[in-house]
Amino acid sequence: MPRPFRNRKICNPPKMSGFKPFGMPMCEIKTVNLQFDEYESIKLVDYENLPQDLAAEKMNISRPTFTRVYNSALKKIAKAFVECLAIEIEGGNVEFDKDWYKCTKCFKLIEGLENHIKCENCRSYNESELINLNILK
Repeated sequence: MPRPFRNRKICNPPKMSGFKPFGMPMCEIKTVNLQFDEYESIKLVDYENLPQDLAAEKMNISRPTFTRVYNSALKKIAKAFVECLAIEIEGGNVEFDKDWYKCTKCFKLIEGLENHIKCENCRSYNESELINLNILK
């Protein structure tokens, strides 16, 4: 019987839900799914310039597991570039450090419900207009 998955720790969710090739309508292209932990691995190593051992520690996973997640993310991104596919970022066995919400009008990320004040982008502060990102995993 295999060992159960341990949730991978994510500092904060991405601000967007994906990318699509420039100049192509979404209805005409296929998608590839990049999970939250794969996104986090790319962010930590390539954007924040952390070595893989520190990035693995930050995500609360082993170094070999981190390497598998990171390589999987690189392959998916390369496939999307070469085959002209859209990238959707969602899902995976993850846990966020804090509760995160996203405004459904302007898509602003909000850290914790208590921090949601009147949004300067869309002038909205109704709780019903917020999506809890912790339940989208």
